[in-house]
Amino acid sequence: MTQVAHASLSYQASFFGAPAGASELDFSGARHIALDGRSWIEHIPNWLAQPESLFAELMEIAPWLQRDRWMYTRTVIEPRLTADYPDVAEVPIESLRTIAAALSEHFGVRYSSLWVNLYRDQRDSTAWHGDNIGRVQAESIVPVLTLGASRRFLIRPAHGGHTWTLRPVSGDLIVMGGRAQRDWRHSVPKESTPSGPRISINFAPERHRILRSAAFRR
Repeated sequence: MTQVAHASLSYQASFFGAPAGASELDFSGARHIALDGRSWIEHIPNWLAQPESLFAELMEIAPWLQRDRWMYTRTVIEPRLTADYPDVAEVPIESLRTIAAALSEHFGVRYSSLWVNLYRDQRDSTAWHGDNIGRVQAESIVPVLTLGASRRFLIRPAHGGHTWTLRPVSGDLIVMGGRAQRDWRHSVPKESTPSGPRISINFAPERHRILRSAAFRR
């Protein structure tokens, strides 16, 4: 997989607000959706207070890349930018390390790595997929934090069926659990109306980090 360095992005935002502490990350407002008997998803509104600061910092310092990948019969450029942090302990943003620790404590899962997607405008997207962790373990808990503009988040059964539509706003947390990565597929589709930049922060446990690293070497 080829990785192409992306030029620095121009973005202006307020830098008010201190990094969130673990005590500010409130799980009590979770909306729990049973997708089926073995899969679930939660939407936790306003989970991260004052998300503007973290959004602006990631826009400025994350090592953004635009990757290409082989799909079916040709190489395509991914319609989004990505930054990868294989070791949470080495993430240069203190609030991200705090967030990972809070998620680990709450869900009883050691989130040891994370990757970040940047949807620059309404034309960027992610196709239907299940995260790589679904290949190595049947059940998992995968949190995704939204920063910036609101975009649709869709999830549906792997073999077709009813699609659930969520629209998280900045600071909201989406959590996919149970067999959601193996039996379900999720996506962030293109929008038909203008949209500002959106960042998603995806937290991964140890086994997922190993699989992603192997994929990058192919």
